[in-house]
Amino acid sequence: MTATAALTALSLGSAPAAYAAGVPAPSPVGIPGRGADVPFTELEAEYAATNGKLIGPDRYYGHLPSEASGRQAVTLDAAGQYVEFTLTKPANAMSLRYSLPDTADGKGRDATLDVRANGQSVRTLPVTSKYSWYYGGYPFNNNPGDTNPHHFYDESRTLLGATYPVGTKIRVQVTSTAQSPSFTLDLADFEQVAAATARPAGALDAVADFGADPTGAADSTAKVQAAVDAGRAQGRAVFVPPGNYTLYDHVVVDGVTVQGAGPWYTVFGGRDPVNRNRAAGFYGKYVPGGGYTGPVRPHEANGPSRNVTLKDFAIIGDIRERIDDDQVNAIGGAMSDSTVDNLWIQHVKVAAWMDGPMDRFTIKNSRFLDMTADGVNFHTGVTNSRVTNTFVRNAGDDGLASWPQDKPNVNISFDHNTVVLPILANNIVTYGGKDFTLSDNVMSDTVSNGGGLHIANRYPGVSSGKGTAVAGTITAARNTLIRTGNSDFNWNFGVGAIWFSGLNEPVRGATINISDTDVLDSSYAAIHSIEGAISGVNFTNINIDGAGTYAVQAQADIAMKFTGVKAKNIAQAATPVHNCIGAGLQITDGGGNSGWNTGQTCSGVWPAPVWTNGGVPTGGGGTTPPTTPPTTPPTTPPTTPPTTPPGGNLALGRPASASSSVQSYSAANAVDGNASTYWESNGNAFPQTLTVDLGEAKPVGKVTLRLPPATDWAARTETLSVLGSTDNAGWSTLKGSGAVAFDPASGNSATLTFDSADVRYVRLNVTGNTGWPAGQLSEFEVYAAGTGPTAPPTTPPPTAPPAGTNLAQGRPAADTGHSQGYVAGNVTDGNPGTYWESANNAFPQSVTVDLGAQRTVGRLVLRLPAAWGTRSQTLSVLGSADGSAWSTLKALAGYTFAEGSGTVTVPLSTANARHLRVVFTANTGWPAGQLSELEVYAP
Repeated sequence: MTATAALTALSLGSAPAAYAAGVPAPSPVGIPGRGADVPFTELEAEYAATNGKLIGPDRYYGHLPSEASGRQAVTLDAAGQYVEFTLTKPANAMSLRYSLPDTADGKGRDATLDVRANGQSVRTLPVTSKYSWYYGGYPFNNNPGDTNPHHFYDESRTLLGATYPVGTKIRVQVTSTAQSPSFTLDLADFEQVAAATARPAGALDAVADFGADPTGAADSTAKVQAAVDAGRAQGRAVFVPPGNYTLYDHVVVDGVTVQGAGPWYTVFGGRDPVNRNRAAGFYGKYVPGGGYTGPVRPHEANGPSRNVTLKDFAIIGDIRERIDDDQVNAIGGAMSDSTVDNLWIQHVKVAAWMDGPMDRFTIKNSRFLDMTADGVNFHTGVTNSRVTNTFVRNAGDDGLASWPQDKPNVNISFDHNTVVLPILANNIVTYGGKDFTLSDNVMSDTVSNGGGLHIANRYPGVSSGKGTAVAGTITAARNTLIRTGNSDFNWNFGVGAIWFSGLNEPVRGATINISDTDVLDSSYAAIHSIEGAISGVNFTNINIDGAGTYAVQAQADIAMKFTGVKAKNIAQAATPVHNCIGAGLQITDGGGNSGWNTGQTCSGVWPAPVWTNGGVPTGGGGTTPPTTPPTTPPTTPPTTPPTTPPGGNLALGRPASASSSVQSYSAANAVDGNASTYWESNGNAFPQTLTVDLGEAKPVGKVTLRLPPATDWAARTETLSVLGSTDNAGWSTLKGSGAVAFDPASGNSATLTFDSADVRYVRLNVTGNTGWPAGQLSEFEVYAAGTGPTAPPTTPPPTAPPAGTNLAQGRPAADTGHSQGYVAGNVTDGNPGTYWESANNAFPQSVTVDLGAQRTVGRLVLRLPAAWGTRSQTLSVLGSADGSAWSTLKALAGYTFAEGSGTVTVPLSTANARHLRVVFTANTGWPAGQLSELEVYAP
């Protein structure tokens, strides 16, 4: 059975309850009324006949099957192994999606596969790894030395030479493994390609009239440009006959139609061998002061171009890396009143990056494959424009995106499109924008760092002050999302299938209507809020069937109305709503809801995802939370808080709220007694407030404020005041606004005293921060007048710890550098679910613990989360009495952290040291040092 045959009708209310073993996972192709009406039939390798090895299901970043359609594929690693597809419709052409292992130098390997029809060899299909296998961190490159491989797949197409009827067996077979140690096949798209289109009456001929070279041997840029210029001057279309045309530069189009003989026949490609910033493409004229800020040649300026039609050809480029400043997109510039129709675009940076201002631009009936960045990006000042009936697969970033960086994007429609396997970021997204339609689409298989549908005020320039923020009415109706959302390897938690962000500023004032939508087998949460605050969201007639974690994951304030939102097969069935923002999550019940409103949780450890299709968690990439709880689980506070001891911190463990928070840096972190966790507000949006509820009115006269003690929190000054209230409505000033200095040398803490007042609510109002443009605080301690600490408390370790004591637990830790919130303090907190991660691609890196006094040490126990994939780290251990002079306690060596354990013991020759340092020089699992626990024991 093929994937498409198994799914004949998947629309609202018709999704299966679960996708049982052996039953094909839902395909994004062929869903009636939704997505692109494509000319091909898609057959998945894992459901075809084969003598190869099935790989997957798997959804973890960096794993080969995770980037396959449906998260499964077939590997062929011996001569004679094959995948055999049985045609369900007549076909004379095939496009094969495959992966080859890369070469050690990253330059790529070429190979061939034998294509057979009913046992007879009909084609030799060339395949290559040159356009896949990227490495390193964003923006990615083709240098294997930077590790972290991903973007594994590519596509190769061929005409089969004859039309084969239904039932024909098309076999793709390995003839020799000398070319490659293995071939992995994901799927094949079969179609019936019509004959080449003839030259339209009255059209200019780019070959016959202007000498363009259809063999590709010569650069035809000047010849095609001359034909286009003549077509504009004469008011005639330009026809480009069948052939392969080399272009070393953009062809600038304005007021002209350029038409090929069909995307299987007329193909443009090439890249300037000297100036790598020039490659095959068709560009409109730029608008001075518009969205584009790079160099503009004279004939490219004074746009936008108008009345352009580009149709019936392919652009198959030669772009093998992502450099954001390079103008190596297939379609670009600014084009108003223009149309792109029936183009096949592949191996470029972005299929269409449009820099406005421009108006009434349409992309339709097209196929965009294997980009190093976005499929489409409407970038700045694009209005009344549309992408429709277009198929996008294997974009290196967002599939379809709108980003009004400098000027408003208004009245854009992304409708009836199919967007599959964006490698980094979202299937469909609007970063700001007014009056959008995002409807009748199919989105599937998000690989990393994004969701299926994203609506947000994010990215530079998006603000209500510029008119570029989310505004008006955003309509997202009749969409299907399959296996969307994934784990963000920076945030270390899952991103939802449909998610919202107010990072730049709150999303408010707009009406966001999401209706008649299927959210199927989400990798993590189905609905997700993060950063800032969001309001005005209406979910109506939503079918959530399968979510790897939660139905709703609220990490930022969000107000939504749910009507007919029905959820089932949620992994966290007892608590399908994750809510650590308390009353910040506001869901108005419009009736007809079920399955998501049975319980809430605010778990300190993200649960491992459970998927109805796509396998069980296997870890990897440093992004997967452990499946086992911490060694010492946190104590659940009693319903009635204990009486605060005299002189104690009145705020400890009390409810806290904030005007905003980013990511997981919530208000609760400021009252948890752990100085390594912290609250952080939205950036560039002062004032910001942090409020604690003491439970009842109490006399207060002092607050102690802390930032994390790690040495990498440099000195900073925050401008703030302290307010008090008895009812959370009327406020009085307890301490007037002033500059409060935080210095690592003195423990990164400050104490403010004021006249005693009886208040229940205490609030900090932050209006400035010299270290980061946001409010930040790790501990907000409140005391009665004359009590509590005036300096950070120091608790020396016991003189003789009991045998078997971890000497490092709870001790201060520092690092040479870290990624985002993965700080050194995580290695001594006793929780293997939190971890330190150094900066990427910058070895050596180290983490250091201060034991508080000279200790006799005999071994270290190093831990990573048990669910992470196996990796080896090369490291050494140093010791010091004073933190200045260091000696080697264990020489540099490799240690394997095995999946399922994640634990390594490093024996030391008995030594005395107060400071211990672990130095990392390599990691096979991620290009950084990683450690969740650093445990130190006596001999």
